[in-house]
Amino acid sequence: MTGVERRGYAALDESSRQPKAEKLVRLLGGPDALRGKQILDVGCGSGHIAAALADLAGREGDVVAVDLRDERAVRDGYEFRQVAGTELPFADASMDVVVSNHVIEHVGEPADQLVHLREIARVLRPGGVCYLAAPSRWTLVEPHVRLPLVSWLPGPLRSPYVRLARRGSFYDCELPTRPRLLRLAAGAGLEATERTQDALLEIGRLERPPLSARLVLAAPAPLRRALLRLSPTLVFLLRRSA
Repeated sequence: MTGVERRGYAALDESSRQPKAEKLVRLLGGPDALRGKQILDVGCGSGHIAAALADLAGREGDVVAVDLRDERAVRDGYEFRQVAGTELPFADASMDVVVSNHVIEHVGEPADQLVHLREIARVLRPGGVCYLAAPSRWTLVEPHVRLPLVSWLPGPLRSPYVRLARRGSFYDCELPTRPRLLRLAAGAGLEATERTQDALLEIGRLERPPLSARLVLAAPAPLRRALLRLSPTLVFLLRRSA
């Protein structure tokens, strides 16, 4: 979410947003864990997830959502602020829960991604938690432009590939690897607990996952853990380091 003009990739349809909201809530501990909380949704897109979180936070809680663009299909039940960059317009230690759902790949290069995570660490209260999800760089089909292996390529080759395939004039996502996400989280003063396997199991219950995720889900538990490297999505819960 840097100041540089970027393509819009927000999924605005309710049918895809509602299962993702339910998965996110389950991984955060369920509805009771969100009641009365101060919640921040970074990169809220359609607003469906922010509205779902607001319903669960209840009258005692509060949900605020931020994004570079206002592309919301759902506008009621939460506060919205349009932002111009990666910095978050909130006081230190002001949020119990922060959601960064498929946002970090859009904020820029790894240095910008580190700023994104440092801002999350800054606004989190002690004992607070951040739900962080991002597509893996090693996903077989890139989820934004729906092209195979585009994120595997060196940066200078990605936009020409996108243009050649007639999927746009440029490519501006920076999908992280698992090791990079862990390094960035540590650099931001956040402790990361991976929940990718739990997220895949929830996806299997709530929606039709992509082929690579179905292969992982169908494997025996020991093999499933080894196959997590094939997961198209990485999911972590982040907490401020002691």
